[in-house]
Amino acid sequence: MHFWGHLKTITKHRHCVIKHCAKCGIFWQGLRHDLSKYSPTEFRQGIKFYTGTRSPNEGERTTNGYSLAWIHHQGRNKHHFEYWKDYSMESKQLEPVKMPYRYIVEMFCDRVAASKTYLKDAYTENHPLEYFMRAKKTRCIHPDTSDELETLLIMLAEKGEKETFKFIKQRIKNKYTY
Repeated sequence: MHFWGHLKTITKHRHCVIKHCAKCGIFWQGLRHDLSKYSPTEFRQGIKFYTGTRSPNEGERTTNGYSLAWIHHQGRNKHHFEYWKDYSMESKQLEPVKMPYRYIVEMFCDRVAASKTYLKDAYTENHPLEYFMRAKKTRCIHPDTSDELETLLIMLAEKGEKETFKFIKQRIKNKYTY
């Protein structure tokens, strides 16, 4: 049950991200989305901590105090802001750096797809923004990257998917940088 439930969940989510990435003009990037979730390191933990109601990473954190699957995942997938950290020459500490715009777009698609996957029929276009805002003050993300993602999530909540995807696709086409 856990094997098939986890496989179904991550595949449904991935296919939703691919569809959204295509609408944003980054189809090939979308095809590579979350392939590490099928690796033994992530997949085994996903099966072990699968409940169908929350991310298995949360269950693994509750049990072990950390999530090996998440550490593996965020270090291999550039659409996670946690990937974008480096040592600052000024502070001599690990600090967030600006993400390239195309990965912000994939992160946006990922958040929308995750909300749809976990909330199912209860999903609204406000949910991804609400989720983002809950942890905004404690998130270790470059401020410009955070602002760009928030702008897209607000647009989704106010104008809907069709207009937001069209807006993003135009930016991608014009090689927008922030």
